[in-house]
Amino acid sequence: MEKIHKSGFVNIIGYPNVGKSTLINQLVGEKLSIITPKAQTTRHRILGIVNDPNYQIIYSDTPGIVEPAYKMHEGMMKFVRTSLEDADLLLLLIECGQKELKDENLFKQLSNLKVPLMVLINKIDLNDQKAMEESLTHWAEVFPKANIIPISALHGFNIDLIKEKVLENIPNHPPYYPKEGFTDKSERFIVEEKIREKILLNYKKEIPYSVEIKVDTFKEEADIIKIRVLIIVERDSQKHILIGKGGNALKRIGTQARLDLEDFFDKKIFLELFVKVNKDWRNDEQQLKRFGYL
Repeated sequence: MEKIHKSGFVNIIGYPNVGKSTLINQLVGEKLSIITPKAQTTRHRILGIVNDPNYQIIYSDTPGIVEPAYKMHEGMMKFVRTSLEDADLLLLLIECGQKELKDENLFKQLSNLKVPLMVLINKIDLNDQKAMEESLTHWAEVFPKANIIPISALHGFNIDLIKEKVLENIPNHPPYYPKEGFTDKSERFIVEEKIREKILLNYKKEIPYSVEIKVDTFKEEADIIKIRVLIIVERDSQKHILIGKGGNALKRIGTQARLDLEDFFDKKIFLELFVKVNKDWRNDEQQLKRFGYL
Protein backbone atom coordinates (compact mmCIF):
# COMPACT_ATOMS: atom_id res chain seq x y z
CA MET A 1 0.00 0.00 0.00
CA GLU A 2 1.38 3.42 -1.03
CA LYS A 3 2.19 5.72 1.87
CA ILE A 4 0.07 8.89 2.06
CA HIS A 5 1.99 12.16 1.80
CA LYS A 6 0.41 15.53 2.62
CA SER A 7 1.54 18.84 1.20
CA GLY A 8 -0.03 22.30 1.09
CA PHE A 9 0.30 26.07 1.12
CA VAL A 10 -0.67 27.66 4.45
CA ASN A 11 -0.86 31.43 4.03
CA ILE A 12 -0.78 33.91 6.92
CA ILE A 13 -2.44 37.32 6.55
CA GLY A 14 -3.24 40.17 8.94
CA TYR A 15 -2.70 43.85 9.65
CA PRO A 16 0.76 45.35 10.32
CA ASN A 17 2.48 44.48 13.59
CA VAL A 18 -0.05 41.79 14.57
CA GLY A 19 2.67 39.12 14.90
CA LYS A 20 2.73 37.32 11.53
CA SER A 21 6.53 37.13 11.34
CA THR A 22 6.82 35.92 14.93
CA LEU A 23 4.25 33.23 14.16
CA ILE A 24 5.95 31.95 11.00
CA ASN A 25 9.30 31.78 12.80
CA GLN A 26 7.64 29.68 15.52
CA LEU A 27 6.00 27.38 12.97
CA VAL A 28 9.10 26.92 10.80
CA GLY A 29 11.60 26.79 13.65
CA GLU A 30 13.99 29.27 11.97
CA LYS A 31 14.40 33.04 12.31
CA LEU A 32 13.22 33.48 8.75
CA SER A 33 11.13 36.67 8.84
CA ILE A 34 12.48 39.79 10.48
CA ILE A 35 10.73 40.95 13.63
CA THR A 36 10.71 44.50 14.99
CA PRO A 37 8.22 46.59 17.02
CA LYS A 38 7.63 48.76 13.93
CA ALA A 39 4.72 48.26 11.52
CA GLN A 40 5.27 47.19 7.88
CA THR A 41 8.36 45.15 8.75
CA THR A 42 7.60 42.49 6.12
CA ARG A 43 7.65 43.79 2.54
CA HIS A 44 7.78 40.59 0.49
CA ARG A 45 6.02 37.26 0.54
CA ILE A 46 8.32 34.78 2.26
CA LEU A 47 7.81 31.01 2.23
CA GLY A 48 8.91 28.92 5.20
CA ILE A 49 8.97 25.17 4.53
CA VAL A 50 8.51 22.47 7.17
CA ASN A 51 9.54 18.99 6.03
CA ASP A 52 8.75 15.54 7.39
CA PRO A 53 8.85 12.12 5.70
CA ASN A 54 5.03 12.20 5.62
CA TYR A 55 4.32 15.84 4.84
CA GLN A 56 5.57 19.20 3.60
CA ILE A 57 3.92 22.40 4.90
CA ILE A 58 4.67 25.62 3.02
CA TYR A 59 3.92 28.58 5.29
CA SER A 60 3.67 32.00 3.65
CA ASP A 61 4.37 35.24 5.53
CA THR A 62 2.89 38.30 3.80
CA PRO A 63 3.16 42.08 4.26
CA GLY A 64 0.66 43.65 6.65
CA ILE A 65 -2.53 44.89 5.00
CA VAL A 66 -2.17 48.64 4.35
CA GLU A 67 -3.79 51.40 2.32
CA PRO A 68 -1.14 52.04 -0.40
CA ALA A 69 0.68 55.38 -0.12
CA TYR A 70 3.42 54.48 -2.64
CA LYS A 71 3.67 52.23 -5.69
CA MET A 72 5.81 50.00 -3.43
CA HIS A 73 2.76 49.45 -1.19
CA GLU A 74 0.69 48.48 -4.24
CA GLY A 75 3.25 45.78 -5.00
CA MET A 76 3.17 44.62 -1.37
CA MET A 77 -0.64 44.29 -1.48
CA LYS A 78 -0.37 42.13 -4.62
CA PHE A 79 1.49 39.60 -2.47
CA VAL A 80 -1.45 39.60 -0.04
CA ARG A 81 -4.04 39.12 -2.83
CA THR A 82 -2.03 36.24 -4.28
CA SER A 83 -1.92 34.57 -0.87
CA LEU A 84 -5.74 34.56 -0.81
CA GLU A 85 -5.85 32.88 -4.21
CA ASP A 86 -3.32 30.05 -3.88
CA ALA A 87 -3.87 28.89 -0.28
CA ASP A 88 -4.85 25.36 0.72
CA LEU A 89 -5.47 26.79 4.20
CA LEU A 90 -5.61 30.42 5.29
CA LEU A 91 -4.55 31.71 8.71
CA LEU A 92 -6.00 35.11 9.63
CA LEU A 93 -4.03 36.59 12.51
CA ILE A 94 -6.02 38.98 14.71
CA GLU A 95 -4.82 40.91 17.75
CA CYS A 96 -6.85 40.16 20.88
CA GLY A 97 -9.37 42.98 21.25
CA GLN A 98 -9.53 43.78 17.52
CA LYS A 99 -13.20 43.96 16.55
CA GLU A 100 -13.26 44.48 12.78
CA LEU A 101 -11.52 44.14 9.45
CA LYS A 102 -11.03 47.66 8.09
CA ASP A 103 -11.12 46.43 4.50
CA GLU A 104 -14.68 45.46 3.45
CA ASN A 105 -13.39 43.72 0.32
CA LEU A 106 -11.08 41.54 2.43
CA PHE A 107 -14.03 40.57 4.65
CA LYS A 108 -16.03 39.47 1.58
CA GLN A 109 -13.12 37.45 0.23
CA LEU A 110 -12.61 35.68 3.56
CA SER A 111 -16.35 35.01 3.92
CA ASN A 112 -16.40 33.36 0.47
CA LEU A 113 -13.22 31.31 0.79
CA LYS A 114 -13.26 27.92 -0.87
CA VAL A 115 -10.54 26.63 1.50
CA PRO A 116 -10.50 26.23 5.31
CA LEU A 117 -9.96 29.35 7.43
CA MET A 118 -8.32 29.51 10.84
CA VAL A 119 -8.65 32.72 12.87
CA LEU A 120 -5.80 33.02 15.36
CA ILE A 121 -6.36 35.48 18.22
CA ASN A 122 -2.84 36.65 19.06
CA LYS A 123 -1.25 38.46 22.04
CA ILE A 124 -3.60 36.90 24.59
CA ASP A 125 -0.70 37.17 27.08
CA LEU A 126 -1.24 40.95 27.02
CA ASN A 127 -4.97 40.66 27.81
CA ASP A 128 -7.14 39.20 30.58
CA GLN A 129 -9.40 36.14 30.34
CA LYS A 130 -12.52 38.23 29.73
CA ALA A 131 -10.99 40.07 26.74
CA MET A 132 -9.83 36.77 25.26
CA GLU A 133 -13.26 35.14 25.63
CA GLU A 134 -14.96 38.19 24.09
CA SER A 135 -12.58 38.02 21.11
CA LEU A 136 -13.21 34.31 20.63
CA THR A 137 -16.99 34.81 20.72
CA HIS A 138 -16.89 37.82 18.39
CA TRP A 139 -14.79 36.20 15.65
CA ALA A 140 -16.73 32.93 15.89
CA GLU A 141 -19.83 34.98 15.02
CA VAL A 142 -18.05 36.82 12.18
CA PHE A 143 -16.62 33.63 10.64
CA PRO A 144 -18.87 30.76 11.83
CA LYS A 145 -17.13 28.14 9.66
CA ALA A 146 -13.63 29.04 10.84
CA ASN A 147 -11.51 27.34 13.47
CA ILE A 148 -10.88 30.01 16.16
CA ILE A 149 -7.75 29.56 18.30
CA PRO A 150 -6.30 31.86 21.00
CA ILE A 151 -2.50 32.06 20.78
CA SER A 152 0.62 33.87 21.92
CA ALA A 153 3.05 33.73 19.01
CA LEU A 154 5.74 35.38 21.12
CA HIS A 155 5.57 32.77 23.89
CA GLY A 156 4.67 29.78 21.70
CA PHE A 157 1.27 29.21 23.33
CA ASN A 158 -0.95 26.89 21.23
CA ILE A 159 1.65 26.63 18.43
CA ASP A 160 1.47 22.82 18.65
CA LEU A 161 -2.32 22.99 18.32
CA ILE A 162 -1.97 25.13 15.16
CA LYS A 163 0.45 22.59 13.69
CA GLU A 164 -1.98 19.78 14.47
CA LYS A 165 -4.92 21.60 12.82
CA VAL A 166 -2.78 22.54 9.81
CA LEU A 167 -1.89 18.89 9.20
CA GLU A 168 -5.56 17.96 9.39
CA ASN A 169 -6.49 20.54 6.76
CA ILE A 170 -3.82 20.30 4.06
CA PRO A 171 -4.47 17.91 1.15
CA ASN A 172 -2.78 14.67 0.14
CA HIS A 173 -0.13 15.75 -2.34
CA PRO A 174 3.53 15.06 -3.22
CA PRO A 175 6.07 17.63 -1.97
CA TYR A 176 6.26 20.88 -3.95
CA TYR A 177 9.88 21.65 -3.00
CA PRO A 178 13.03 19.60 -2.33
CA LYS A 179 12.95 18.25 1.22
CA GLU A 180 16.31 19.81 2.16
CA GLY A 181 15.28 23.48 2.09
CA PHE A 182 13.33 25.57 4.59
CA THR A 183 12.59 28.62 2.40
CA ASP A 184 12.14 29.60 -1.25
CA LYS A 185 14.29 32.69 -0.70
CA SER A 186 17.94 32.97 -1.75
CA GLU A 187 20.90 33.50 0.56
CA ARG A 188 21.14 37.05 -0.83
CA PHE A 189 17.54 37.75 0.25
CA ILE A 190 18.30 36.49 3.78
CA VAL A 191 21.29 38.88 3.97
CA GLU A 192 19.16 41.81 2.77
CA GLU A 193 16.44 41.11 5.33
CA LYS A 194 18.92 40.78 8.22
CA ILE A 195 20.40 44.20 7.40
CA ARG A 196 16.96 45.79 6.97
CA GLU A 197 15.98 44.42 10.38
CA LYS A 198 18.96 46.16 12.01
CA ILE A 199 18.05 49.45 10.30
CA LEU A 200 14.46 49.15 11.53
CA LEU A 201 15.71 48.58 15.07
CA ASN A 202 18.33 51.36 15.11
CA TYR A 203 16.73 54.27 13.25
CA LYS A 204 13.55 56.29 13.85
CA LYS A 205 10.94 58.13 11.79
CA GLU A 206 11.12 57.81 8.01
CA ILE A 207 14.60 56.29 7.64
CA PRO A 208 13.66 52.57 7.87
CA TYR A 209 10.75 53.00 5.43
CA SER A 210 12.84 54.91 2.87
CA VAL A 211 15.51 52.21 2.68
CA GLU A 212 15.98 49.31 0.28
CA ILE A 213 18.79 46.75 0.59
CA LYS A 214 20.51 45.05 -2.36
CA VAL A 215 23.35 42.52 -2.18
CA ASP A 216 25.90 43.55 -4.80
CA THR A 217 28.25 40.57 -4.44
CA PHE A 218 28.05 37.31 -2.45
CA LYS A 219 31.22 35.18 -2.65
CA GLU A 220 31.39 32.01 -0.57
CA GLU A 221 34.85 30.58 0.07
CA ALA A 222 35.95 27.58 2.11
CA ASP A 223 36.11 29.38 5.46
CA ILE A 224 34.45 32.76 4.84
CA ILE A 225 31.60 34.48 2.96
CA LYS A 226 32.44 37.91 1.50
CA ILE A 227 29.40 40.12 1.00
CA ARG A 228 29.11 43.63 -0.47
CA VAL A 229 25.77 45.37 0.14
CA LEU A 230 24.17 48.57 -1.18
CA ILE A 231 21.78 50.44 1.12
CA ILE A 232 19.56 52.62 -1.06
CA VAL A 233 17.89 55.75 0.31
CA GLU A 234 15.78 58.53 -1.25
CA ARG A 235 17.63 61.67 -0.06
CA ASP A 236 21.15 62.90 0.78
CA SER A 237 20.01 63.79 4.30
CA GLN A 238 18.97 60.15 4.88
CA LYS A 239 22.38 58.99 3.65
CA HIS A 240 24.15 61.22 6.20
CA ILE A 241 21.92 59.96 9.04
CA LEU A 242 22.48 56.31 8.08
CA ILE A 243 26.25 56.70 7.97
CA GLY A 244 26.46 58.80 11.14
CA LYS A 245 29.38 60.81 12.50
CA GLY A 246 32.64 59.24 11.40
CA GLY A 247 30.67 56.32 9.94
CA ASN A 248 29.84 55.03 13.44
CA ALA A 249 26.11 54.42 12.84
CA LEU A 250 26.77 52.35 9.69
CA LYS A 251 29.54 50.40 11.47
CA ARG A 252 27.07 49.52 14.25
CA ILE A 253 24.55 48.20 11.70
CA GLY A 254 27.31 46.23 9.98
CA THR A 255 28.51 44.63 13.22
CA GLN A 256 25.01 43.65 14.36
CA ALA A 257 24.13 42.19 10.95
CA ARG A 258 27.45 40.36 10.63
CA LEU A 259 27.01 38.61 13.99
CA ASP A 260 23.49 37.50 13.02
CA LEU A 261 24.66 36.28 9.61
CA GLU A 262 27.57 34.34 11.10
CA ASP A 263 25.09 32.58 13.36
CA PHE A 264 22.69 31.94 10.47
CA PHE A 265 25.28 30.65 7.95
CA ASP A 266 27.55 29.10 10.63
CA LYS A 267 30.53 30.67 8.90
CA LYS A 268 32.79 33.72 9.21
CA ILE A 269 31.36 36.74 7.37
CA PHE A 270 33.18 39.71 5.82
CA LEU A 271 30.49 42.37 5.29
CA GLU A 272 30.86 45.70 3.47
CA LEU A 273 28.02 48.27 3.50
CA PHE A 274 27.70 51.20 1.09
CA VAL A 275 24.93 53.85 1.03
CA LYS A 276 23.58 55.16 -2.30
CA VAL A 277 20.93 57.83 -3.01
CA ASN A 278 18.22 56.83 -5.50
CA LYS A 279 15.59 59.58 -5.43
CA ASP A 280 11.93 58.54 -5.01
CA TRP A 281 12.64 54.84 -5.63
CA ARG A 282 9.38 53.84 -3.86
CA ASN A 283 7.39 55.34 -6.77
CA ASP A 284 9.75 54.31 -9.58
CA GLU A 285 8.29 51.30 -11.44
CA GLN A 286 11.62 50.34 -12.97
CA GLN A 287 13.34 50.31 -9.60
CA LEU A 288 10.42 48.48 -7.94
CA LYS A 289 10.64 45.75 -10.58
CA ARG A 290 14.36 45.46 -9.91
CA PHE A 291 13.69 45.10 -6.18
CA GLY A 292 10.98 42.45 -6.75
CA TYR A 293 7.84 44.42 -5.82
CA LEU A 294 6.27 44.44 -9.30
